[in-house]
Amino acid sequence: MQYRLFGKTGWQVSDVGFGAWAIGADWGHVSEKDALDALRAAIDQGVNFIDTADVYGDGRSERLIAAIIKKRSGQIYVVTKAGRRLRPHVAEGYNRQNLTAFIERSLRNLEVEALDLVQLHCPPTQVYYMPEVFGVLDDLVQAGKLKFYGVSVEKVEEAIKALEFPGVQSVQIIFNIFRQRPAGLFFDLAQKRQAAILARVPLASGLLSGRMHRETAFGSDDHRLYNRHGEAFDVGETFSGVDYETGLQAVEEIRPLVPAGQTLAQFALRWTLMFPAVTTVIPGAKNPAQAVENARASDLPALSEQTMTQLRQVYDTYIRQQVHQRW
Repeated sequence: MQYRLFGKTGWQVSDVGFGAWAIGADWGHVSEKDALDALRAAIDQGVNFIDTADVYGDGRSERLIAAIIKKRSGQIYVVTKAGRRLRPHVAEGYNRQNLTAFIERSLRNLEVEALDLVQLHCPPTQVYYMPEVFGVLDDLVQAGKLKFYGVSVEKVEEAIKALEFPGVQSVQIIFNIFRQRPAGLFFDLAQKRQAAILARVPLASGLLSGRMHRETAFGSDDHRLYNRHGEAFDVGETFSGVDYETGLQAVEEIRPLVPAGQTLAQFALRWTLMFPAVTTVIPGAKNPAQAVENARASDLPALSEQTMTQLRQVYDTYIRQQVHQRW
């Protein structure tokens, strides 16, 4: 496992982390045993960075993580998110009372006295023009409720705006072979401001695992069925906003580029790690085998310039028109 500096925090984090959405909810059934075993397997591979949120299974994800972390002696960083519990999810809800309540709940779920880092959970764009929200987070740091804070965003424009606030230590954004726009201006600015970048949805909701086909069936509790068109939340979170059939076609173009001895999922993760601005990539895992497969991508050799160019061509041919300017 390789490690990278997490912005200005001083943390050294595994460049492959663990995204804990799937062990909470919205990805089909995951048993408690599989969830706990997946977390253990990731940590055993050297993963020391876990990303979760208070809404993943209504706190289930946070509580499962707590059950594992309290039995481990090594340093493991757990970052969570706040804001999506709001009903309705509107900018005005990001106020002192609500944010404090959300953070207190996460403290209880994770069984800690201070949260390592809290991210605003894809708030409405207007929030990035409300400095008082970031002032509340500064106050919660001063109060010892959290050590650092960052943001999770949908759009590149939101990511760039967030960097204007000096307390923002990290930005989480969708970045993968099917969502390449962040690698432009945003990555340059983040590096200049020493902000950590968390690359989420790195496998495009499993499309880039290469295991899906036209007949793949998804359960009624899986967002890959019920959020295909953004019915529940931003459509960009499901298959990275790419039309499913188009995504399958693009995957077939990518498949021949994968070196022998690697899985397509590992290859896709290694592509993400080719960008120095990325601090950690946070694929999910629903069982130990997936967790181990993901973690081992960290030690794979770099992709060649030719391969990177070919992947860019696949993006330009199949994907760019659908997603590039939308997010």
